[in-house]
Amino acid sequence: MTITEKLIARRNRTLGSHSPLFYNEPLQFVSAKGVWFTDVHGDRYLDGYNNVPHVGHCNERVLRALADQASTLNVHTRYLNDRVIDYAEQLLATFDDHLNRVFFTNSGSEANELALRIARQHTRSKGVIVSDFSYHGNTSSLAELTTALDTQESLADHARAFHVPDMDLETRDEAAVLATALTEFDALITSLVDSGHGVSACLFDSLFSSEGMPRLPEGLISGVIDRIHAAGGLVIADEVQSGFGRTGTHMWGYQRVGMVADLVTLGKPMGNGHPMAAVVTSEALLEEFGSANMFFNTFAGNPVSAAVGEAVLREMADRDLMEQARVIGASASTAFNEFAARYDFIRSAKGVGTFLGLDFGVDGAPAPALAKRVVESMKARKVLISRVGPHDNVLKVRPPLTFSSKELPILLDALQASLDEI
Repeated sequence: MTITEKLIARRNRTLGSHSPLFYNEPLQFVSAKGVWFTDVHGDRYLDGYNNVPHVGHCNERVLRALADQASTLNVHTRYLNDRVIDYAEQLLATFDDHLNRVFFTNSGSEANELALRIARQHTRSKGVIVSDFSYHGNTSSLAELTTALDTQESLADHARAFHVPDMDLETRDEAAVLATALTEFDALITSLVDSGHGVSACLFDSLFSSEGMPRLPEGLISGVIDRIHAAGGLVIADEVQSGFGRTGTHMWGYQRVGMVADLVTLGKPMGNGHPMAAVVTSEALLEEFGSANMFFNTFAGNPVSAAVGEAVLREMADRDLMEQARVIGASASTAFNEFAARYDFIRSAKGVGTFLGLDFGVDGAPAPALAKRVVESMKARKVLISRVGPHDNVLKVRPPLTFSSKELPILLDALQASLDEI
Protein backbone atom coordinates (compact mmCIF):
# COMPACT_ATOMS: atom_id res chain seq x y z
CA MET A 1 0.00 0.00 0.00
CA THR A 2 1.12 3.54 -0.68
CA ILE A 3 1.46 6.16 2.06
CA THR A 4 -1.84 7.67 0.93
CA GLU A 5 -3.66 4.34 0.88
CA LYS A 6 -2.43 3.47 4.38
CA LEU A 7 -3.59 6.82 5.76
CA ILE A 8 -7.00 6.51 4.10
CA ALA A 9 -7.41 3.04 5.64
CA ARG A 10 -6.57 4.40 9.10
CA ARG A 11 -8.89 7.36 8.50
CA ASN A 12 -11.78 5.06 7.58
CA ARG A 13 -11.20 2.98 10.72
CA THR A 14 -11.50 6.07 12.92
CA LEU A 15 -13.42 8.85 11.14
CA GLY A 16 -15.42 6.51 8.92
CA SER A 17 -15.61 6.35 5.15
CA HIS A 18 -18.24 9.06 4.68
CA SER A 19 -16.12 12.09 5.56
CA PRO A 20 -15.45 13.68 2.14
CA LEU A 21 -12.03 14.13 0.55
CA PHE A 22 -11.00 16.26 -2.41
CA TYR A 23 -9.66 14.83 -5.69
CA ASN A 24 -9.53 11.35 -7.20
CA GLU A 25 -6.27 10.81 -5.33
CA PRO A 26 -6.42 12.75 -2.05
CA LEU A 27 -3.55 14.98 -1.00
CA GLN A 28 -1.68 14.74 2.31
CA PHE A 29 -0.20 18.04 3.46
CA VAL A 30 2.38 18.40 6.19
CA SER A 31 2.86 22.18 6.27
CA ALA A 32 1.66 25.45 4.77
CA LYS A 33 2.84 29.06 4.65
CA GLY A 34 1.20 32.06 3.04
CA VAL A 35 -0.59 30.71 -0.04
CA TRP A 36 1.49 27.55 -0.41
CA PHE A 37 1.03 23.99 0.84
CA THR A 38 3.76 21.34 1.11
CA ASP A 39 2.74 17.70 0.83
CA VAL A 40 4.21 14.57 2.34
CA HIS A 41 6.49 14.14 -0.68
CA GLY A 42 7.89 17.67 -0.41
CA ASP A 43 5.93 19.02 -3.40
CA ARG A 44 4.47 22.54 -3.15
CA TYR A 45 0.92 23.42 -4.17
CA LEU A 46 -0.53 26.88 -4.74
CA ASP A 47 -3.69 27.40 -2.68
CA GLY A 48 -6.35 28.90 -4.92
CA TYR A 49 -9.23 27.56 -2.86
CA ASN A 50 -9.12 28.00 0.92
CA ASN A 51 -10.77 31.02 2.54
CA VAL A 52 -10.20 29.86 6.12
CA PRO A 53 -6.53 31.04 6.28
CA HIS A 54 -7.82 34.47 5.31
CA VAL A 55 -4.56 36.36 5.89
CA GLY A 56 -2.38 33.42 4.85
CA HIS A 57 -1.51 30.02 6.22
CA CYS A 58 0.47 30.18 9.47
CA ASN A 59 0.42 33.97 9.48
CA GLU A 60 3.17 35.15 11.83
CA ARG A 61 1.20 38.01 13.39
CA VAL A 62 -1.75 35.73 14.13
CA LEU A 63 0.47 32.99 15.54
CA ARG A 64 2.35 35.44 17.75
CA ALA A 65 -0.88 36.96 19.07
CA LEU A 66 -2.29 33.52 19.83
CA ALA A 67 0.84 32.30 21.61
CA ASP A 68 1.38 35.50 23.60
CA GLN A 69 -2.18 35.63 24.88
CA ALA A 70 -2.37 31.89 25.54
CA SER A 71 0.78 32.14 27.67
CA THR A 72 -0.76 34.99 29.71
CA LEU A 73 -4.49 34.36 30.21
CA ASN A 74 -7.33 32.40 28.64
CA VAL A 75 -10.70 32.42 30.35
CA HIS A 76 -14.41 32.70 29.51
CA THR A 77 -16.43 35.93 29.27
CA ARG A 78 -17.93 35.75 32.75
CA TYR A 79 -14.81 37.51 33.96
CA LEU A 80 -13.93 40.98 32.75
CA ASN A 81 -11.15 41.25 30.20
CA ASP A 82 -10.33 44.35 28.18
CA ARG A 83 -8.87 42.44 25.23
CA VAL A 84 -12.25 40.92 24.40
CA ILE A 85 -13.88 44.35 24.52
CA ASP A 86 -11.11 45.88 22.43
CA TYR A 87 -11.70 43.32 19.72
CA ALA A 88 -15.48 43.69 19.87
CA GLU A 89 -15.12 47.45 19.38
CA GLN A 90 -12.76 47.03 16.43
CA LEU A 91 -15.01 44.45 14.77
CA LEU A 92 -18.19 46.49 15.21
CA ALA A 93 -16.46 49.56 13.76
CA THR A 94 -16.49 47.80 10.37
CA PHE A 95 -20.30 47.54 10.31
CA ASP A 96 -23.16 49.93 9.67
CA ASP A 97 -24.12 52.11 12.62
CA HIS A 98 -27.25 50.14 13.55
CA LEU A 99 -25.25 46.89 13.80
CA ASN A 100 -23.58 47.77 17.09
CA ARG A 101 -23.71 44.64 19.25
CA VAL A 102 -22.03 41.24 18.95
CA PHE A 103 -22.50 37.72 20.28
CA PHE A 104 -19.34 35.60 19.96
CA THR A 105 -19.68 31.94 18.99
CA ASN A 106 -17.34 29.16 17.86
CA SER A 107 -18.51 28.30 14.33
CA GLY A 108 -20.63 29.56 11.48
CA SER A 109 -23.18 26.85 12.22
CA GLU A 110 -23.49 28.04 15.78
CA ALA A 111 -23.77 31.66 14.64
CA ASN A 112 -26.58 30.91 12.19
CA GLU A 113 -28.36 28.79 14.80
CA LEU A 114 -28.26 31.70 17.26
CA ALA A 115 -29.40 34.20 14.63
CA LEU A 116 -32.43 32.04 13.84
CA ARG A 117 -33.21 31.75 17.55
CA ILE A 118 -33.08 35.54 17.93
CA ALA A 119 -35.30 36.02 14.88
CA ARG A 120 -37.88 33.52 16.12
CA GLN A 121 -38.09 35.17 19.52
CA HIS A 122 -38.43 38.63 18.01
CA THR A 123 -41.07 37.74 15.43
CA ARG A 124 -42.91 35.03 17.36
CA SER A 125 -42.84 33.16 14.06
CA LYS A 126 -40.84 30.23 12.73
CA GLY A 127 -40.99 30.45 8.94
CA VAL A 128 -37.64 30.81 7.14
CA ILE A 129 -36.79 31.41 3.49
CA VAL A 130 -33.47 30.19 2.08
CA SER A 131 -32.30 29.74 -1.48
CA ASP A 132 -32.91 26.44 -3.25
CA PHE A 133 -29.21 25.48 -3.25
CA SER A 134 -27.64 26.68 -0.04
CA TYR A 135 -25.72 25.54 3.01
CA HIS A 136 -25.54 27.46 6.28
CA GLY A 137 -24.39 24.88 8.82
CA ASN A 138 -24.81 21.40 10.25
CA THR A 139 -26.96 21.74 13.38
CA SER A 140 -30.36 20.04 13.38
CA SER A 141 -32.16 23.31 12.68
CA LEU A 142 -29.83 24.18 9.82
CA ALA A 143 -29.88 20.67 8.35
CA GLU A 144 -33.64 21.19 7.93
CA LEU A 145 -32.90 24.33 5.92
CA THR A 146 -30.11 22.82 3.80
CA THR A 147 -30.88 22.55 0.09
CA ALA A 148 -27.38 22.04 -1.33
CA LEU A 149 -26.20 18.88 0.45
CA ASP A 150 -27.63 15.44 1.11
CA THR A 151 -29.13 15.29 4.59
CA GLN A 152 -31.42 12.79 6.28
CA GLU A 153 -33.56 15.73 7.36
CA SER A 154 -35.95 16.83 4.61
CA LEU A 155 -36.71 20.53 4.10
CA ALA A 156 -38.63 21.59 7.20
CA ASP A 157 -42.33 22.32 7.01
CA HIS A 158 -41.56 25.85 8.23
CA ALA A 159 -38.97 26.42 5.48
CA ARG A 160 -39.35 27.59 1.90
CA ALA A 161 -36.71 27.48 -0.84
CA PHE A 162 -36.34 30.40 -3.24
CA HIS A 163 -34.88 29.95 -6.71
CA VAL A 164 -32.24 32.61 -7.38
CA PRO A 165 -32.18 33.44 -11.10
CA ASP A 166 -28.96 33.78 -13.07
CA MET A 167 -29.01 36.38 -15.83
CA ASP A 168 -26.11 34.58 -17.52
CA LEU A 169 -28.45 31.66 -18.20
CA GLU A 170 -31.63 33.61 -18.96
CA THR A 171 -33.07 34.30 -22.40
CA ARG A 172 -35.70 36.72 -21.07
CA ASP A 173 -35.04 40.39 -20.42
CA GLU A 174 -34.03 41.51 -16.93
CA ALA A 175 -37.38 43.11 -16.06
CA ALA A 176 -39.25 39.88 -16.83
CA VAL A 177 -36.82 37.76 -14.81
CA LEU A 178 -37.10 40.14 -11.85
CA ALA A 179 -40.89 40.19 -11.97
CA THR A 180 -41.09 36.39 -12.03
CA ALA A 181 -38.63 36.02 -9.16
CA LEU A 182 -40.43 38.50 -6.93
CA THR A 183 -43.80 36.93 -7.71
CA GLU A 184 -42.37 33.58 -6.65
CA PHE A 185 -40.98 35.14 -3.47
CA ASP A 186 -44.39 36.66 -2.67
CA ALA A 187 -45.90 33.19 -3.04
CA LEU A 188 -43.40 31.75 -0.55
CA ILE A 189 -44.30 34.39 2.02
CA THR A 190 -48.01 33.76 1.47
CA SER A 191 -47.46 30.03 1.88
CA LEU A 192 -45.65 30.51 5.20
CA VAL A 193 -48.37 32.81 6.51
CA ASP A 194 -51.23 30.59 5.32
CA SER A 195 -49.64 27.52 6.90
CA GLY A 196 -49.48 29.26 10.27
CA HIS A 197 -45.69 29.48 10.46
CA GLY A 198 -45.49 33.19 9.72
CA VAL A 199 -42.27 34.82 8.56
CA SER A 200 -39.33 34.77 10.94
CA ALA A 201 -36.36 35.44 8.65
CA CYS A 202 -34.62 34.98 5.37
CA LEU A 203 -31.08 33.60 5.45
CA PHE A 204 -28.83 34.32 2.48
CA ASP A 205 -25.17 34.41 1.51
CA SER A 206 -24.99 37.61 -0.53
CA LEU A 207 -22.59 36.03 -3.05
CA PHE A 208 -24.89 33.02 -3.41
CA SER A 209 -21.68 31.02 -3.63
CA SER A 210 -23.16 27.53 -3.25
CA GLU A 211 -25.61 28.45 -5.99
CA GLY A 212 -22.72 29.02 -8.40
CA MET A 213 -22.41 32.82 -8.02
CA PRO A 214 -25.40 33.75 -10.22
CA ARG A 215 -25.58 37.20 -11.83
CA LEU A 216 -28.70 38.66 -10.24
CA PRO A 217 -31.26 40.88 -11.95
CA GLU A 218 -31.05 44.47 -10.76
CA GLY A 219 -33.49 45.08 -7.93
CA LEU A 220 -33.79 41.49 -6.74
CA ILE A 221 -32.04 41.95 -3.40
CA SER A 222 -33.89 45.14 -2.47
CA GLY A 223 -37.20 43.60 -3.55
CA VAL A 224 -36.66 40.49 -1.45
CA ILE A 225 -35.53 42.43 1.61
CA ASP A 226 -38.46 44.86 1.40
CA ARG A 227 -40.87 41.93 1.27
CA ILE A 228 -39.33 40.14 4.25
CA HIS A 229 -39.48 43.28 6.36
CA ALA A 230 -43.04 44.03 5.25
CA ALA A 231 -44.02 40.52 6.37
CA GLY A 232 -42.48 41.17 9.80
CA GLY A 233 -39.40 39.03 9.29
CA LEU A 234 -35.71 39.73 9.85
CA VAL A 235 -32.86 39.59 7.35
CA ILE A 236 -29.89 37.36 8.24
CA ALA A 237 -26.77 37.91 6.12
CA ASP A 238 -24.39 34.96 6.17
CA GLU A 239 -20.90 36.43 5.64
CA VAL A 240 -18.85 33.26 6.02
CA GLN A 241 -18.11 33.29 2.28
CA SER A 242 -18.46 36.93 1.26
CA GLY A 243 -17.18 38.81 4.30
CA PHE A 244 -13.90 40.25 5.54
CA GLY A 245 -13.11 42.13 2.33
CA ARG A 246 -13.44 39.12 0.05
CA THR A 247 -15.33 41.09 -2.61
CA GLY A 248 -12.59 43.73 -2.80
CA THR A 249 -15.02 46.64 -2.68
CA HIS A 250 -16.74 46.25 0.69
CA MET A 251 -15.78 44.75 4.01
CA TRP A 252 -19.05 42.81 4.06
CA GLY A 253 -20.85 41.23 1.14
CA TYR A 254 -24.29 42.39 2.27
CA GLN A 255 -23.05 46.00 1.93
CA ARG A 256 -21.97 45.41 -1.64
CA VAL A 257 -25.42 44.26 -2.77
CA GLY A 258 -27.34 46.85 -0.73
CA MET A 259 -28.85 44.35 1.69
CA VAL A 260 -30.37 45.92 4.81
CA ALA A 261 -29.41 43.29 7.38
CA ASP A 262 -30.81 42.85 10.88
CA LEU A 263 -28.39 40.08 11.83
CA VAL A 264 -25.01 39.25 10.29
CA THR A 265 -23.31 35.92 10.88
CA LEU A 266 -19.54 35.44 10.65
CA GLY A 267 -17.34 32.37 10.65
CA LYS A 268 -14.33 30.71 9.06
CA PRO A 269 -12.09 33.64 7.98
CA MET A 270 -12.61 35.43 11.28
CA GLY A 271 -9.85 33.54 13.10
CA ASN A 272 -7.62 32.48 10.19
CA GLY A 273 -8.18 28.85 11.14
CA HIS A 274 -8.69 29.39 14.86
CA PRO A 275 -12.35 28.46 15.60
CA MET A 276 -14.21 31.77 15.82
CA ALA A 277 -17.60 33.05 14.73
CA ALA A 278 -20.11 35.72 15.70
CA VAL A 279 -23.56 37.20 15.31
CA VAL A 280 -23.59 40.96 14.83
CA THR A 281 -26.89 42.72 15.42
CA SER A 282 -28.54 45.83 16.86
CA GLU A 283 -28.75 46.99 20.44
CA ALA A 284 -32.53 46.51 20.40
CA LEU A 285 -32.37 42.88 19.25
CA LEU A 286 -29.58 42.02 21.68
CA GLU A 287 -31.43 43.58 24.60
CA GLU A 288 -34.67 41.83 23.66
CA PHE A 289 -32.97 38.45 23.43
CA GLY A 290 -30.56 38.89 26.33
CA SER A 291 -33.25 40.04 28.76
CA ALA A 292 -35.20 36.81 28.17
CA ASN A 293 -32.31 34.33 27.92
CA MET A 294 -29.22 33.75 30.04
CA PHE A 295 -26.94 33.30 27.04
CA PHE A 296 -23.26 32.54 27.45
CA ASN A 297 -20.63 30.53 25.64
CA THR A 298 -17.77 28.90 27.50
CA PHE A 299 -15.19 29.13 24.72
CA ALA A 300 -16.43 31.94 22.46
CA GLY A 301 -15.12 35.42 23.17
CA ASN A 302 -12.13 34.26 25.20
CA PRO A 303 -8.99 36.44 25.25
CA VAL A 304 -7.01 34.14 22.97
CA SER A 305 -9.71 34.20 20.31
CA ALA A 306 -9.96 37.98 20.71
CA ALA A 307 -6.22 38.32 20.20
CA VAL A 308 -6.40 36.18 17.07
CA GLY A 309 -9.36 38.09 15.66
CA GLU A 310 -7.68 41.41 16.34
CA ALA A 311 -4.51 40.21 14.59
CA VAL A 312 -6.54 39.26 11.51
CA LEU A 313 -8.12 42.73 11.34
CA ARG A 314 -4.75 44.44 11.81
CA GLU A 315 -3.12 42.27 9.17
CA MET A 316 -5.91 43.14 6.74
CA ALA A 317 -5.53 46.85 7.44
CA ASP A 318 -1.73 47.03 7.46
CA ARG A 319 -1.39 45.06 4.22
CA ASP A 320 -4.46 46.68 2.59
CA LEU A 321 -5.72 43.22 1.72
CA MET A 322 -9.21 44.30 0.70
CA GLU A 323 -7.72 46.61 -1.93
CA GLN A 324 -5.41 43.82 -2.99
CA ALA A 325 -8.44 41.58 -3.44
CA ARG A 326 -10.02 44.24 -5.63
CA VAL A 327 -6.93 44.62 -7.82
CA ILE A 328 -6.19 40.90 -8.09
CA GLY A 329 -9.86 40.17 -8.61
CA ALA A 330 -10.12 42.69 -11.46
CA SER A 331 -7.13 41.17 -13.25
CA ALA A 332 -8.37 37.63 -12.71
CA SER A 333 -11.87 38.55 -13.81
CA THR A 334 -10.53 39.99 -17.06
CA ALA A 335 -8.70 36.73 -17.74
CA PHE A 336 -11.74 34.65 -16.80
CA ASN A 337 -13.92 36.62 -19.21
CA GLU A 338 -11.34 36.06 -21.94
CA PHE A 339 -11.47 32.32 -21.20
CA ALA A 340 -15.27 32.42 -21.44
CA ALA A 341 -15.05 34.10 -24.84
CA ARG A 342 -12.35 31.72 -26.11
CA TYR A 343 -13.67 28.30 -25.11
CA ASP A 344 -17.12 27.26 -26.32
CA PHE A 345 -17.68 24.96 -23.32
CA ILE A 346 -17.51 27.92 -20.88
CA ARG A 347 -20.88 29.66 -20.60
CA SER A 348 -19.81 32.58 -18.43
CA ALA A 349 -17.30 33.95 -15.95
CA LYS A 350 -18.52 34.30 -12.38
CA GLY A 351 -17.85 36.12 -9.14
CA VAL A 352 -16.23 39.23 -7.78
CA GLY A 353 -13.02 40.11 -5.93
CA THR A 354 -11.15 36.97 -5.00
CA PHE A 355 -14.13 34.66 -5.32
CA LEU A 356 -14.34 33.70 -8.99
CA GLY A 357 -15.50 30.90 -11.21
CA LEU A 358 -16.21 29.61 -14.70
CA ASP A 359 -19.56 28.04 -15.62
CA PHE A 360 -19.13 24.96 -17.86
CA GLY A 361 -21.88 23.90 -20.26
CA VAL A 362 -22.30 22.02 -23.52
CA ASP A 363 -25.34 22.22 -25.83
CA GLY A 364 -27.26 24.24 -23.26
CA ALA A 365 -26.69 21.76 -20.42
CA PRO A 366 -24.35 22.02 -17.41
CA ALA A 367 -21.10 20.10 -17.85
CA PRO A 368 -19.89 18.98 -14.41
CA ALA A 369 -17.58 16.33 -15.86
CA LEU A 370 -15.61 19.01 -17.70
CA ALA A 371 -15.36 21.11 -14.54
CA LYS A 372 -14.07 18.09 -12.62
CA ARG A 373 -11.48 17.41 -15.32
CA VAL A 374 -10.18 20.96 -14.98
CA VAL A 375 -10.00 20.71 -11.18
CA GLU A 376 -8.03 17.48 -11.44
CA SER A 377 -5.81 18.90 -14.20
CA MET A 378 -5.06 21.95 -12.04
CA LYS A 379 -4.16 19.67 -9.16
CA ALA A 380 -1.74 17.80 -11.45
CA ARG A 381 -0.17 21.21 -12.16
CA LYS A 382 0.01 21.77 -8.38
CA VAL A 383 -2.63 24.49 -8.21
CA LEU A 384 -5.67 23.86 -6.00
CA ILE A 385 -9.21 24.97 -6.87
CA SER A 386 -12.62 23.31 -6.57
CA ARG A 387 -16.10 23.44 -8.08
CA VAL A 388 -19.54 24.46 -6.90
CA GLY A 389 -23.11 25.10 -8.06
CA PRO A 390 -26.30 23.02 -8.26
CA HIS A 391 -24.68 20.82 -10.90
CA ASP A 392 -21.07 21.08 -9.68
CA ASN A 393 -20.21 22.66 -13.02
CA VAL A 394 -18.80 26.01 -11.83
CA LEU A 395 -15.12 26.31 -10.98
CA LYS A 396 -14.52 27.73 -7.51
CA VAL A 397 -11.45 29.94 -7.11
CA ARG A 398 -11.32 31.44 -3.61
CA PRO A 399 -7.73 31.79 -2.33
CA PRO A 400 -6.50 33.40 0.89
CA LEU A 401 -6.64 37.19 0.70
CA THR A 402 -2.84 37.29 0.65
CA PHE A 403 -2.90 35.78 -2.84
CA SER A 404 -0.99 38.39 -4.85
CA SER A 405 0.17 39.46 -8.30
CA LYS A 406 3.10 37.03 -7.93
CA GLU A 407 0.83 34.01 -7.70
CA LEU A 408 -1.94 35.06 -10.10
CA PRO A 409 0.05 34.26 -13.30
CA ILE A 410 0.82 30.80 -11.93
CA LEU A 411 -2.87 30.10 -11.43
CA LEU A 412 -3.91 31.59 -14.79
CA ASP A 413 -1.22 29.71 -16.71
CA ALA A 414 -2.24 26.43 -15.11
CA LEU A 415 -5.89 27.17 -15.81
CA GLN A 416 -5.28 27.99 -19.46
CA ALA A 417 -3.24 24.83 -19.92
CA SER A 418 -5.99 22.80 -18.29
CA LEU A 419 -8.65 24.37 -20.50
CA ASP A 420 -6.51 23.76 -23.57
CA GLU A 421 -6.43 20.04 -22.68
CA ILE A 422 -10.21 19.95 -22.95
